[in-house]
Amino acid sequence: MSLTALLPDRLFDGDGFREGCAVLIEGARIAGVAAANEIPSHAAVEIVPGLLAPGFIDVQVNGGGGVLLNDDPSPAAMATIAAAHRRYGTTGLLPTLITDTREKMAAALRSAEAAVTAKTPGVLGVHIEGPFLNPARKGVHDPAFMRAPDAADLDLLTSAAAGAILVTLAPEVVPAGAIARLSAAGVRIAAGHTEAAPEQLEAALAEGLSGYTHLFNAMPPMAGRAPGPVGAALSERTTYCGLIADLHHVAAPALMTAIAAKGPQRTMLVTDAMSTVGAEIKEFVLQGRRILRAGGRLTTEDGTLAGSDLDMASAIRNAVQRLQTPLADALVMASRTPAEFLGLGNVVGRIADGFAADLVALDDNLEARITWIAGQREEVG
Repeated sequence: MSLTALLPDRLFDGDGFREGCAVLIEGARIAGVAAANEIPSHAAVEIVPGLLAPGFIDVQVNGGGGVLLNDDPSPAAMATIAAAHRRYGTTGLLPTLITDTREKMAAALRSAEAAVTAKTPGVLGVHIEGPFLNPARKGVHDPAFMRAPDAADLDLLTSAAAGAILVTLAPEVVPAGAIARLSAAGVRIAAGHTEAAPEQLEAALAEGLSGYTHLFNAMPPMAGRAPGPVGAALSERTTYCGLIADLHHVAAPALMTAIAAKGPQRTMLVTDAMSTVGAEIKEFVLQGRRILRAGGRLTTEDGTLAGSDLDMASAIRNAVQRLQTPLADALVMASRTPAEFLGLGNVVGRIADGFAADLVALDDNLEARITWIAGQREEVG
């Protein structure tokens, strides 16, 4: 098997910055990091301008490249979505199905299993966001589909072999024991679209709740005597929080507060992207509603936010330039932290011996220029 040495101007390995180092790639894996003057003589050396970092991992991607998963929950659609986001440095993602029918959920789980089995570049599993949500916090989701999970739902979710599976639910909607059963089967559970009371969140934590989906959005605001899900999330040390850093979903000071409270090791940058990312479309239809694209925002005709027009490279730029986040922390929030949240922290999210060769090269403007997925190089900018 041939050995390739990537020699960047600067390297971020998931822990810190390094200079004068080469990343050794053998097949689909990283074979180590070597000093530039110690590259094995038989390695093919490739000069990489700019910064080389772990590829971005996005746990909430509704669509891309003109495709929405709810419209087409197929393996081909997942491949299209992953390819669209790859040009922005995302080398691993969870295609996300928002609230819909049980049949759509089953189709998305089957397609994720097929995509993961086929090693479709960029597809790590699937995110099922609903229908087990609180209609009072519906956001753009259709409340007509919202319901509590029954035995058939739990059987479906716990029997799937679809890679990393994330389920977003409202703890106050699900019966006692449901989160524990899902968690025991390896399903990651995040609270979202919720008004859960403190005792309900405590019970969910005890059963295996490990994160919060798009913190602040589709949740009541935190108050001094009613902290709600936002206050619970910010005070907990073990849970993870996803943040949509497009500066439309959440104001910059609130994003900065969340990052300060949770730290980069428990904060994940997510896009909540719709079909517009990587496409020139100006509008689309989501479950019968017209969605308009303008000024970096996606909204229904009445102004309700409908997912985002955000990509991960832009989220990192916003974090660094608008939220005053150190670049190293922003990169951790886009790669290492989501990898650990998904239970994949020993496989992706870092540049180290034995990890997947999933990488991104960024220029001085933090634009993605080259990606590698399983060692396969692609120019993206």
